[in-house]
Order: sequence, then C-alpha cells, then structure tokens
Amino acid sequence: MQISSRFTLAVHILICLDTFGNSHKVTSDFLAGSTNVNPVVVRRILGQLKNVGLVHIARGSGGATMAKPLAEISFLDIYNAVECIGHGELFHFHENPNPHCPVGGNIHQMLDGKLLQVQQAMERELKSITLAEIKKDMKKILEAK
Repeated sequence: MQISSRFTLAVHILICLDTFGNSHKVTSDFLAGSTNVNPVVVRRILGQLKNVGLVHIARGSGGATMAKPLAEISFLDIYNAVECIGHGELFHFHENPNPHCPVGGNIHQMLDGKLLQVQQAMERELKSITLAEIKKDMKKILEAK
C-alpha cells in the first residue's frame, strides 16, 4: 500500500509554515523551493489544508500561515485533508464481483470486517502522531549536524 506524496508534501508544507512563518512571507513559490515541486501543486495542497482549517491563506501573494498549533494537528488530520478517499474508506472495493462465483459472491462478507479493522488501526496510529513531534525530531536532527 502506498499513500500518495500529497500526504508527505502537506507535512513538509505545514512544518515550513511553522518554521518560517515568523521570519518570511511563506508563499507557494517559497514552499515550492523547499519541497522542489511545482507551485501549482503546493497551492492545491494549501487549498486542501485551508478547507479543513489547518492554514490561513491571504489573497494574492500574501502567503500562508498556520491556523492551529502543531500540537493540535495530527497525521490523521492531514491525511483526511489531502488524500482523496471516498466516504472515508481507506480501501476501495472493486465494483462488481460476480455474485454467482463462490468467491465473488462472498468476498465482501469475507473482507469487510478485516479491512475495517486495518483502517481503524491505521487511523489510531495517524491520530497519535502530531506535527509537534515531527518538529521536535527535526530540531534534534539539525542539532546533530
């Protein structure tokens, strides 16, 4: 399983906003320089983060700022903001299993509970990690250099 790069880009963007927000105007161009991705991609992610109240964005080239302290933003908040999942489901079931096949006719019954169990475990883990922990880890790494 692979979560798209939107998740790690969003974490990177949020940490940059917190790190540089007091000393720089943090624009999509500024963030593109740090993430090494196109500013359009950065703007799209910023828009997703804004939609769930994690960042504030000033119109024009006013830049972006944090809307919440890092300790109040979990990985689950970020995942829910940027990952395109339907109806909150991690796993997307194939549309039309053959109801006349012994496997196809019973696949939902066999898997639904297990897939829900996996999703709930992942959500618990994502919820337990905050951006404050990531910022703390970043400081340790920088101090060691």
